[in-house]
Amino acid sequence: MTYRAAVNDYRFLIDHLLDADALRQTELFSEATEDVTAAILSEAGKMCDEVLAPLQRPGDLHPARLENGVVRTSPGFNEGFRAIADGGWIGMSADPEYGGMGLPMILTSAVNEMMSGACLSLQLAPMLTQGQIEALEHHASDALKAMYLPKLTSGEWTGTMNLTEPQAGSDVGALKSKAVDNGDGTYAVTGQKIYITWGDHDVAENICHLVLARIPGAPEGTKGISLFLVPKFIPNEDGTVGPRNGVSTVSLEHKLGLHGSPTAVMQYDDATGWLVGPEQGGMAAMFSMMNNARLGVGTQGIGVAEAAFQHALSYALDRKQGRTPNEPSGSIIGHADVRRMLSTMKAEIFAARAIAINCAYAIDRANAEKDAAWSARAALLTPIAKAFGTDVGIKMADMGVQVHGGMGFVEETGAAQFLRDVRVTSIYEGTNGIQAMDLVARKMMDGGEAAMALFDEMEEEVEAARARFPRMSEAVWQSIESMREATEWLVAQSDMNDRFAGAVPYLMGFARVLGGQLHLKAAMADPDGPRAHLARFYIHWLLPEHEGMLVQAQTGDETLYAITPEALSA
Repeated sequence: MTYRAAVNDYRFLIDHLLDADALRQTELFSEATEDVTAAILSEAGKMCDEVLAPLQRPGDLHPARLENGVVRTSPGFNEGFRAIADGGWIGMSADPEYGGMGLPMILTSAVNEMMSGACLSLQLAPMLTQGQIEALEHHASDALKAMYLPKLTSGEWTGTMNLTEPQAGSDVGALKSKAVDNGDGTYAVTGQKIYITWGDHDVAENICHLVLARIPGAPEGTKGISLFLVPKFIPNEDGTVGPRNGVSTVSLEHKLGLHGSPTAVMQYDDATGWLVGPEQGGMAAMFSMMNNARLGVGTQGIGVAEAAFQHALSYALDRKQGRTPNEPSGSIIGHADVRRMLSTMKAEIFAARAIAINCAYAIDRANAEKDAAWSARAALLTPIAKAFGTDVGIKMADMGVQVHGGMGFVEETGAAQFLRDVRVTSIYEGTNGIQAMDLVARKMMDGGEAAMALFDEMEEEVEAARARFPRMSEAVWQSIESMREATEWLVAQSDMNDRFAGAVPYLMGFARVLGGQLHLKAAMADPDGPRAHLARFYIHWLLPEHEGMLVQAQTGDETLYAITPEALSA
């Protein structure tokens, strides 16, 4: 089956689940009219379907390779990247002063998801560049902005982020890379970074690395870290590419999936770099990029889930095996368990997509209105969108293999590639466990105020649905009350480890309940159509899972630590 970008789903979400008119009435996004939105989604969908999707299998079968210090990307990736760049899709939300479109994040997120479903290995390049653009817009000097932002926005140059070192993974503060002041406004950056996505390639003329390093004499830990922009080639004053910098690619990782995406070990040897933001302000600047990327990674999971679902649905409609009770063609979609799996995939994808676009919408309202409440909403939803979106990607890709049966385990069908490609999304940009810890700790520093405000709004919308869907509304209402009680318990815990012990089930229970309310809202917009049927499935089959999740969330750490390392080793 040929991949089809989820254009119709996104039009429905923007038209019926978001107050798009409120966004369009702001000065910042006044040009994101209904016609512009429809055109953006349609054109991006066409590019994904016709240009990017055909690159999915070649990228897996013919991986990026390192030859004599030069990285060669998969067949067709150069042309695919040029289509993304020439279409303006990299700079959708970038500042128009530097060539961006200035469009809301809801559209950027939608397009990023569609590109992820078409070919995740290639989509990683523009997504990282978008993150770098945001970091530079907020933290770079005017001179750096003028030099780099137009090139990054146009796709002439690409961007990366360099955090991880062999001894410093999630503990970024343990990094050893150093940056010595050259006395002329530049720094000599030395160190090694690993897991650098699209760290080297041949699809653009320059690669701009954002590198975390420590200036000698700076404090240990994250407080002493600074951020530097280190290009592969040092630009000339007129913006053309100049001499090669002290940057080299040591090797490419041999990965489970994402074979078309070159993941590099990068070596910096007195490489010339420019400080981004103040000295020792590196983590704050990098988080501008990481928060952008966390929502983006969530949409990556959703995009792959969509592609895996379409692949599985096509197979189930065609494959004939055994007798089915109500499928005249005899295809396996008539079997109850296959129908259960496909319905689960469809319902989970919609829930994750709706959560992600609501997160993007909160970001847009915060940017347009400088409103603290919207900023808090965006911060609250970001770890949920990232973790739930990627979990859905992994689980639905796995379920897609199951729908295929034995053929799913055979590489030629392509079902396994979705699972291999998406598996890393729950690990990079902060593991899903770290997302959950962030949710129950940093995001609850307000005493749960942002969460309670969200619960209040959700219950208002459930009340509006009671007359039309009384049974579904009651189920969703009760689930929101359960979330409210779990959140009250959470913020009352002074021992942070009690929060951390149940952080993952708390986050997943939160996502379950959000998904139920958003499905109900979709049913109200389509009361006699397929979205109402899908909402009934989600609310009656999947939403009840939140009860067990919230029991786990409130158990505390005692039972975990009662199992000693010795007991685990016995």
